[in-house]
Amino acid sequence: MYEYISGRLVAVNPAEAIVETGGFGYRIFITVNTFSRLQKSAGETVKLYLYHQLREDDESFFGFADTLEREAFLLLISVSGVGPAVARMILSAMTVDELRSAILSENAARIKSVKGIGLKTAQRIIVDLKDKLAKGVAGDTFAGFSVPSGSAEREEAAVALVSLGFAKPAVEKALDRILADAPGESVENLIKKALKIL
Repeated sequence: MYEYISGRLVAVNPAEAIVETGGFGYRIFITVNTFSRLQKSAGETVKLYLYHQLREDDESFFGFADTLEREAFLLLISVSGVGPAVARMILSAMTVDELRSAILSENAARIKSVKGIGLKTAQRIIVDLKDKLAKGVAGDTFAGFSVPSGSAEREEAAVALVSLGFAKPAVEKALDRILADAPGESVENLIKKALKIL
């Protein structure tokens, strides 16, 4: 499985990005939320977390600006009747936090407001994912974190610390404490400082 791609952003629009690396240009489907974070990076080196879809007649890459959005995407496509195209549409119409909130509050109308999503599909998403999110057993950042937009450093640090075996609530508390004193900390410094606290 492909984890991520890092390379020069050749072109980007709200539906796809072209990333060049190793002499190859990769066409990657993206969400509108990822586009908003990439649109000013044309010509620069970018990193997208990938989902690789391989079928008999097609091979596609879906890219996300952070692991949080990718985990939300993976949870969505685990729901019967929700494919990659539908999941991408949902994550283009709402942020990860908005989706999580809609699922936990059983707001089927909010999910149904996404173009192409019917009431039955919205209800199925809620039924299939609510318990996973409420119990935090989905095994991913989407289940346990509500990361504000623009806090990619905090998110990466949190994922790293949880993967080291620290409890999510303790990690969140430690990172909040550090960021209150030093809002612009790098991922590396966040992890180092958090390790001293945890």
